[in-house]
Amino acid sequence: MKLSDFFAPENIMPDLAATRKEDAIPEMVRQLCASGALSKAQAGGVEKAMLRREELGSTGIGKGVAVPHAKVPGIKGVLGAFARSKAGVEFNSLDGQPVFLIFMLASAPDTVEPHLEALRKITALLKNDDICSFLRRAKDRNEMVALLREADEILSK
Repeated sequence: MKLSDFFAPENIMPDLAATRKEDAIPEMVRQLCASGALSKAQAGGVEKAMLRREELGSTGIGKGVAVPHAKVPGIKGVLGAFARSKAGVEFNSLDGQPVFLIFMLASAPDTVEPHLEALRKITALLKNDDICSFLRRAKDRNEMVALLREADEILSK
């Protein structure tokens, strides 16, 4: 599996408006709805599950990155949205710094291995400081999509 399997181009958001995680997660869920990846009926459950997961501990892992993720009944497979904030999002990150890259995953409760594989791929991507830096500086969605595809190639070696 590749990052591009989880983050469809239409769910890549180059200009996240939110400045707090409580607003960023709903904004990303709305994008999943707008693209047709998620129904409006499912949106509330996804949003609640993500925010509930954040109450357990921040998914802001440091170095300007957050990976909010949750298991959500009614979802099929793994849905992902990837957002970039130019201003930074207050995410209560482990390092206390704002978040600029957010990789959100919503998975069916029985989709264990694909969910873990997605988290592994994101973790591997985040170890590459160059790609993260390029993602933060990308000029638009197309460039972000191209960078994720390039990351897929690098990670498959």
